[in-house]
Amino acid sequence: MSETYPLVCTRGVVVFPGQEIVIDVGRKPSLDAVNNAQENYSGNVILISQKDLKVNEPDLSDIYEVGTLCEIRHIRRFDNFLRVKFNGLRRVRLKEWIAGSLSDLANVDILASVRQDETEEQALVRMVADAFEKIPNRENYLSKDLILELSKGMGGETLSDRAVNVLPLSTERKEAYLETLGVNDRLEMLLQDMAKEQKMNEMEQHINETVKKRIDDGQRDYYLREKLNVIKEELGDVVDQDKDVEQIRKRLEENPYPDYIKEKVKDELARYEMLPMASGETGIIKTYIDWLMDLPWWQQTKDNEDLNKAQEILDADHYGLEKVKERIMEYLAVKQMTNSLNAPILCLVGPPGVGKTSLARSVARALGRKFVKMSLGGVRDEAEIRGHRRTYLGAMPGRIIQSMKKAGVTNPVFLIDELDKMASDYKGDPSSAMLEVLDPEQNSFFSDHYIEEPYDLSNVLFIATANYLDNIPPALRDRLEIIELSSYTDVEKIHIAKEHLIPKQIKENGLKPSQLKINDKILLYLIRYYTREAGVRQLERTIAHICRKTVLAILKDNKRSVNLTKKLVHEWLGNEKVDYGKKEKKNQVGTVTGLAYTSFGGDILQIEANKFEGKGRLILTGQLGDVMKESASIAMDYIKAHAKEYHIDPKMFENNDVHVHVPEGAVPKDGPSAGVTMTTALVSCFSNIPVKSDLAMTGEVTLRGNVLPIGGLKEKSLAAYRSGIDTIIIPKENERDLDEIPSEVKDSVKFIPVTTVKQVLQHALVQ
Repeated sequence: MSETYPLVCTRGVVVFPGQEIVIDVGRKPSLDAVNNAQENYSGNVILISQKDLKVNEPDLSDIYEVGTLCEIRHIRRFDNFLRVKFNGLRRVRLKEWIAGSLSDLANVDILASVRQDETEEQALVRMVADAFEKIPNRENYLSKDLILELSKGMGGETLSDRAVNVLPLSTERKEAYLETLGVNDRLEMLLQDMAKEQKMNEMEQHINETVKKRIDDGQRDYYLREKLNVIKEELGDVVDQDKDVEQIRKRLEENPYPDYIKEKVKDELARYEMLPMASGETGIIKTYIDWLMDLPWWQQTKDNEDLNKAQEILDADHYGLEKVKERIMEYLAVKQMTNSLNAPILCLVGPPGVGKTSLARSVARALGRKFVKMSLGGVRDEAEIRGHRRTYLGAMPGRIIQSMKKAGVTNPVFLIDELDKMASDYKGDPSSAMLEVLDPEQNSFFSDHYIEEPYDLSNVLFIATANYLDNIPPALRDRLEIIELSSYTDVEKIHIAKEHLIPKQIKENGLKPSQLKINDKILLYLIRYYTREAGVRQLERTIAHICRKTVLAILKDNKRSVNLTKKLVHEWLGNEKVDYGKKEKKNQVGTVTGLAYTSFGGDILQIEANKFEGKGRLILTGQLGDVMKESASIAMDYIKAHAKEYHIDPKMFENNDVHVHVPEGAVPKDGPSAGVTMTTALVSCFSNIPVKSDLAMTGEVTLRGNVLPIGGLKEKSLAAYRSGIDTIIIPKENERDLDEIPSEVKDSVKFIPVTTVKQVLQHALVQ
């Protein structure tokens, strides 16, 4: 049977038959419906719930099909709304929405509940009552009246409609109850929802107990931290933890981090979120996450593939050094041909000041790559390379990872400076850690103790520098491609000064090129008499000194420009600092010029021998190392064995002491290349035959009188050339090294290859 009543659409409210409910009515269509019901329909009105609470002006599609016929029991009128008490009467199904003159009307069919199996109904009622008994804190759900009625016994129809109101159900679920006409069906639904509610109650109780236990355990710390947070908020010092987490997650989503790094960051982020901001561990975790996020994992710069331009940059930055430039150009060409990123590990070995570090910068500029530098001078702790484990206080990554973060890309030019200056102690051997860094087979999975995740270093172009190759551990040296940089000749120094040093210092001191003139003769004079070095650092300092004096002369003495002369050099720099041509002035008995190779380049070494009455002792002075002491003993025994050849009376060895001295005793000296020098000095001393003063020699000697090859011939020959020596005796096997010696040295110096001590003495002693 169809009936028509005014319609009120409710938001989030489902009214059941037998239920009294107070609702605030404020929308105009609803106000009109309430007034119309009062005036024309004996206070009867249809209440139907909306599907979407946000809709302000619902139509037929926005409301459910089944609602409730209600009577208005009481109305309180306010300025903008009515507070109405409704009493639910019957279920109704909406047939038609009619636009009325006073209000919208609903044409509905009255629905009746369907009674099903009575025995089943009684059983279900009993089960529902028992379920209510088992719900903890049921007073929160049930009114006293309902509890009383349950105890007396209540019909299934009434129970299913009244009990559903006390459960915290969604609007959709309540509407499902309203639409279900079977009483037993509603009771079964009620049992399901009560079982679910009981389970949720148990879960809530468990969670509450867990939370309570945690709060009890750390209640004092909790309240103190909360107070601290409030104080920080008042001061404006609070750190917005949620904002940090959101930013990190956004960076993870927007950037192509490796999957294993994303997982690691997410794990650490979960720990970070769980900790209160006052916890000391939050800062440690946040720092670790920042390191993982800030390291370059995919960023790369594109290499310059214009070989001609790369060659121009290398030539513009450095004069000479052809071998090194050629090797860099080979690397660029092979990379361009194969499109492979595998980089060699280059090691530039040479004296200080020859341009090793600046050459590495030029390589970066020629390639178009970022440049980073790490100096290993004095590093003795392995953690400097590999980093500290995060369990330590103040832990941080090693220098490799720090430098990669600074570079910001995965393929920089990485300069490892002073590779030969590493030390080792009880904290570990850093050279062992460097093996992994500098091994192309291993460095694609470099492991830093702090980062803990493998980091790929295979795209990095490592360039190492060292002054002295022998100080690099053999295992580490095996992984390096050695490129030796030798001392500069005077001609090369003049070119470097004219093309690089003088323009640089003129610019740095605010001069114009026309304000200071230095010709080649004055440059050569400065090089020979005011500097003695393998490189050009002291020469640059000298030029800088002259530039400063020039600036002072222009500003103070009102000079327009300065043309440097020897007189000005003496006035500004003082007397000559170095004796050019440090060789002996005349032939002397027992004094021989030897050649040495040090970490500062080549140098000449005077060895003196003298005999006097005694008991046949051999005295050695000049702070000599074990190898040079052995050379002196071998030389002495060789002379004793061949005394007759050199017309030496054997009794002289018994009745005389021999003193061998190497001047500049404050400087430690060692090495296997002074054997022939000591032998010549002792033969000259005992035979009283002078040694040629314009001659130098190098080579090791055996007890049988054979001359063995030595290293560093290029440096030694440059030292002899700087000292004005015109003849050098070298081992025969070192002839192959003559190709590396600059042509200007070969033009000025005569090289005499020998195989025996007899040949050495023939050329060295004055006949």
